[in-house]
Amino acid sequence: METATLWLLPALPLAGAVILLLTGRFSDKWGHLLGTALALAAFVVAGIGFFDMLGRDTAQRGVHTDLFSWVPVAGLQADFSLQLDQLSMCFALLITGVGSLIHVYSIGYMSPGAEPAERPEYTDPGRRRFFGYLNLFLAAMLLLVLANNYLVLYLGWEGVGLASYLLIGFWYHKPTAATAAKKAFVVNRVGDMGLAIAMFVMFSTFGSINFTDVFAGAPQAGEGTLTAIGLLLLLAACGKSAQVPLQSWLGDAMEGPTPVSALIHAATMVTAGVYLIARSGPIFDLAPDARLGVVLVGAVTLLFGAIVGCAKDDIKKALAASTMSQIGYMVLAAGLGPAGYAFAIMHLLTHGFFKAGLFLGAGSVMHAMDDETDMRRYGGLRKLLPITYVTFGLGYLAIIGVPPFAGFFSKDKIIEVAFNQGGTGGLALGAVTLLGAGITAFYMTRVMIMTFFGEARWPERLRGEGTHPHEAPAVMTGPMILLAIGSVAAGALFAFGSALQNWLEPVVGAHHGEETVPAGVVTALALVVVAVGVGIAYYKYAQRDIPDTAPQAVSPLTVAARRDLYGDALNEAAFMRPGAYLTRALVFLDNRGIDGIVNGTAALIGGLSARIRHVQTGFVRSYALSMFTGAALVAAALLAVRLW
Repeated sequence: METATLWLLPALPLAGAVILLLTGRFSDKWGHLLGTALALAAFVVAGIGFFDMLGRDTAQRGVHTDLFSWVPVAGLQADFSLQLDQLSMCFALLITGVGSLIHVYSIGYMSPGAEPAERPEYTDPGRRRFFGYLNLFLAAMLLLVLANNYLVLYLGWEGVGLASYLLIGFWYHKPTAATAAKKAFVVNRVGDMGLAIAMFVMFSTFGSINFTDVFAGAPQAGEGTLTAIGLLLLLAACGKSAQVPLQSWLGDAMEGPTPVSALIHAATMVTAGVYLIARSGPIFDLAPDARLGVVLVGAVTLLFGAIVGCAKDDIKKALAASTMSQIGYMVLAAGLGPAGYAFAIMHLLTHGFFKAGLFLGAGSVMHAMDDETDMRRYGGLRKLLPITYVTFGLGYLAIIGVPPFAGFFSKDKIIEVAFNQGGTGGLALGAVTLLGAGITAFYMTRVMIMTFFGEARWPERLRGEGTHPHEAPAVMTGPMILLAIGSVAAGALFAFGSALQNWLEPVVGAHHGEETVPAGVVTALALVVVAVGVGIAYYKYAQRDIPDTAPQAVSPLTVAARRDLYGDALNEAAFMRPGAYLTRALVFLDNRGIDGIVNGTAALIGGLSARIRHVQTGFVRSYALSMFTGAALVAAALLAVRLW
């Protein structure tokens, strides 16, 4: 790709967003087609850039362009610059490719309730606005990954936050959707402060926020400074990628339309944190304490999300918890430095295929079930929704890590790298990743069984003549089929001959460490653990009747998982209530203290003025008498002083 055309990648979807959001009802009839066409055009541009990059020597593959001088202020020189290298190319293809399929799927999804032939006039009244927001999301995410400095990255970072707020709260007439959007926005602002402060520290330390200058100066900076920057970047990543302790927004974000969930969870928002850590690798490589923090956050989150996923009856929330867990795998791998960066990106890419496919499959099930999301009211859908069943099933096999599906190659490599850290720490990390794989197999098998197998547990409204669930239209199943193909083949493609590792090596570096535990042993252990998870789920849900409502007499762990392991309660107790008390104290101090002094001074002067005003009578004789009396007192005082 030539530098002159690099700007087209974010500009195409941005143009779609501008047109669709500013033209109003004029574009209602064709806006969805324009938004989809521009997303596909961006994918074509990314594809052309990829093949052009393949034809260059490794050292010449990076492309850079300065569009204009953005912030030329004294020592701070921040240009609006873009770069496309091997790392950003991976993200550009994922964002535009999966994003385009989600656009196509949304054409059918935003016409719910019937086949287009039955109700051609029916569409969601906000369809044009919805596609405008989708385009805005793609543009912001592309800007984020193509940025050549942290300030442009921050612009894309905030754009992603804005787009997520608009899309999660798209059906803002629903109080739950409006609340979920606000929650996502507020929680992400906490992480965004980490990125903003990190930029301040970078400029103070290196005199620049350009990637080249910061990474070149990192070896000369103190370890404490680099650790502070790394931890601040980790805080930012926790917000965008829903990692502990900023994970609470992700489950509530399911209030948005299902294509939004697919876009957020597969191609855009939650991948931003992983990208930030990988892009900032030169900083983390020199700050072992910050890297340890990244590893711990990833390890805790992958178990946290997996446990929560076991107790969710809402199909979308179960998949959301799964995303949290899978991103935890990626963050853990990225925290292992050059040994794990490539595998973190590999799992991110394979996850983009199978998680988007799973969410779109969930949307197809909801389309068939009159927007019902409770899996306890599903059952027996495999015969009525054959395409959804097969595509969802392939995504299921990929996410639990069954060979030769995509997730097997990427997740298995992360487990290997964790064990290869050596010592007690390596064994502990390996055990955590294995346990996460087993729990993933359990809750995803639970989702499959409750949705597609067993007896029908449908609501009464779907049991009448001619109203049974039916397959989604081709405009929805087509993208699901393509994503299912990626769920099958992507992992082997990336792993063959270490293709993705070699591709990313110029950007993230290479690592050739010792093999502490043989790869074959790790693979065997992982498959055994996965088989155990599948077996337990089969015993609990396929061999027993599934009640219409969740049992109440359950273990404390199940209760905790249903309540998201008390994440909201912890945030409320640790941050919200103390923050509210602090705010009230500051308001009291402002009202009674600062305002009290200001208002008291004004009242004192006003009171004195009111009393002194009574002396002013308007009679000349009174003023003459006052002047005579004053002069007499002064003369008397002078005479007394002289005589004394």
